Amino acid sequence: MTDEPVSSPAGADGAANESPVASALRPDGLPQRAQPAPADERPAIDIARRIVELAEDKKAADIIVLELAPLTTLADYFVICSGGSERQLDAIADGIVDGMRAEKLRPIGREGLAISHWVLIDYGAVVVHILTPPERDYYGIEKHWAEARTILRVQ
Repeated sequence: MTDEPVSSPAGADGAANESPVASALRPDGLPQRAQPAPADERPAIDIARRIVELAEDKKAADIIVLELAPLTTLADYFVICSGGSERQLDAIADGIVDGMRAEKLRPIGREGLAISHWVLIDYGAVVVHILTPPERDYYGIEKHWAEARTILRVQ
């Protein structure tokens, strides 16, 4: 190993290639921190549609996608669906998480258990609610967000 300084290789025109980080210096002369790339470049509506497909694969019922972006910063879309049993709620939730993970998108969080009859999966811009029909009727998420535009409904 030599003690020579490391330098960028020269390009075809003989000029050294500078990294974007090295060229952007803060006022104190230190390099800017690189911004992490987003986990997924797809628009939120595409993520919501993919989640609907995955829920359909697990026989989720009464699937609805609500657009919340004009109303709140909480999320851009809610995907709401129903499962007939605790076992099906788990299957739908696991199917969505596994399918999205295969596409390199992991949830920010997962709340609730099938035994509580409500599972929530948070993908940031898209929040998924999986409920049994009685809990869905009781909590009335669609009624609370009645001003939200319905993007998709699968019954």
